[in-house]
Amino acid sequence: MAYEAFSYYYDILMQDVPYSKWMAKTKQYLPQGSSILDVGCGTGTISILLAKEGYDVTGIDLSEDMLREAFDKFKEARIKGKIICQDMTELSLNKEFDLITSVLDSTNYITDLNDLQNYFNGVYNHLKSNGLFIFDVNSYYKLSEILGNNIYTYSEEEVFYTWENVFEDSLLSMFLTFFVKKGDLYERFEEEHLERAYTEKELEQELKKANLEVIAKFDGYTENYVQANTERIVYVIRKKQ
Repeated sequence: MAYEAFSYYYDILMQDVPYSKWMAKTKQYLPQGSSILDVGCGTGTISILLAKEGYDVTGIDLSEDMLREAFDKFKEARIKGKIICQDMTELSLNKEFDLITSVLDSTNYITDLNDLQNYFNGVYNHLKSNGLFIFDVNSYYKLSEILGNNIYTYSEEEVFYTWENVFEDSLLSMFLTFFVKKGDLYERFEEEHLERAYTEKELEQELKKANLEVIAKFDGYTENYVQANTERIVYVIRKKQ
């Protein structure tokens, strides 16, 4: 299962993620006080940033380990917010939101088209009238050409890992081996992650089926148009009436 032992070191490894750019993009579309559902909230970094800006935030994630980290961070920051363990393909919260957001390619972790459609249907059902859905995906180009069939290493004083990728049939299998310093020794653990590479056409067909309208898409969290070599695509979606 992904994100088990990894959850404890996730924030260390995500230090270079441009959270401020994601915040700036989100704030373009919503006034303060809006209600937000953060899908695939992980350790809660984005949820906490949104809550600090005055948004009413609910975060969901399937990983109990990641949510434990999020709960501790909310408590430490003295931030109010709801955290719920739930599968993003089976959204059931009995509440509608002004915005649903999902960052760090959570959508790529949905590898079955039926599950993707269930996810988008759930998003529709949990959005208020004219509500917005902002999410990002690793592009087909990134998963197939940049990450696919490559090996990476990462080294910090306390953590070292190797990351071996295999890309086949639009699926990227990622095999990670971690060595974490414990006193004078290193503890080893392994994780396997699987992401699906979706074309823009595939995503937009499924969004259309769920009555979700694409109003903008960007090359990452910029104002630039999507290019052939775009690595992260950011979608801004509106719920159709």
